[in-house]
Amino acid sequence: MTDPVGGTTGRYLVLLDADAGPEGLTSIADVAGIRASSTADLDGASAAELLDTADGLLMHELNVAVVSADADQYAALTNAVDQPGPISMVEAERVVYAIDAPAEPASAPEAFPVDESAFTWGLQAVRAADSKATGAGIKVAVLDTGFDLGHPDFAGRTVVHNSFIPGEAVQDGHGHGTHCIGTSCGPRKPEVAPGYGLAYEAEIHAGKVLSNAGSGTDGGILAGISWAITNGCAVVSMSLGAAAQPGQPFSRTFERIGRRALTRGTLIIAAAGNSSQRSRGLVAPVGHPANCPSFLAVGAIDVRGAIADFSCGTVDQHGAIDVVGPGVDVHSSWPVPTRYRRISGTSMATPHVSGVAALTAQAHNARGWELWARLSQSARRAPLLSTDAGAGLVQAP
Repeated sequence: MTDPVGGTTGRYLVLLDADAGPEGLTSIADVAGIRASSTADLDGASAAELLDTADGLLMHELNVAVVSADADQYAALTNAVDQPGPISMVEAERVVYAIDAPAEPASAPEAFPVDESAFTWGLQAVRAADSKATGAGIKVAVLDTGFDLGHPDFAGRTVVHNSFIPGEAVQDGHGHGTHCIGTSCGPRKPEVAPGYGLAYEAEIHAGKVLSNAGSGTDGGILAGISWAITNGCAVVSMSLGAAAQPGQPFSRTFERIGRRALTRGTLIIAAAGNSSQRSRGLVAPVGHPANCPSFLAVGAIDVRGAIADFSCGTVDQHGAIDVVGPGVDVHSSWPVPTRYRRISGTSMATPHVSGVAALTAQAHNARGWELWARLSQSARRAPLLSTDAGAGLVQAP
């Protein structure tokens, strides 16, 4: 399945100067007559409710607002970008999707090329079983379709959760989020083998930014990132996005947000996308928002170490693959009663990288740019092109 091509919502992202503070809200009101609320003053209301009902919502940790604006208000905001004041840029809000390529293994389980009786092939590929790190003390935010809070494999685990989808609780009615959380932070010794989780003692932060139908918006993502930073998450894992066209520039707003997150000690790891059809000679560019230079973009490999047929690649100057992770026929958790499922996508590679990032953060007390550098420097340089694999396959510390 290729990535859905996202449209826009009719709302806009308004990026403010990093130190704008309350002045930013005042400026938006003065320039365009838009009265925006702030996540700093929710007073019992949820960010999801305000995103759905308010004229605008400022994510105060990021100094970016999502606003509803008519043509005149939009023109006023864009004109303000070139004037003195805190408004830095304005761009349309996109629709985003869960990035996966559902697939059952092509061969019978007994013919699978790796013995998974103890651990999944992905855990073996990143050498997690050889690591003494557990993820203890590290907070990992997975922004996705939510989480099955009643999954028996996670009994007793600390799970902080929040929904940024209007009218939907964090409980995962899709499955994608539960699968990603399982890989990044699930158990090593579940009741039913194999072990499938990397940072199995990390504190899980499950942010629902995609609906049970698997779609969401830029605003929901930004609200989730702001929430993760507020909660001190060292790693934010995002297996979501929208396809990009060759030569299409990355979002300058998301790029600025990525930098701000890194300076706060939060590394954002994002799926590169599944739009390629390499067997037919098509390599598609890295999708939004992974194509932003300050987001760690993740491609996918299969069990034999080859780049997955669907995995996006570096095709121009606007988006680059940074590392790769196991992303084909990945076994992980799924909402009960199914409990487990095997699916594929750069979505599945991303939580492998996020789990390794949590282990690395614990082992070296690394955050932000240092954590990025350690992941890149320790990656295994397989015989793959850097345009397809970046620094290579991540390895547990």
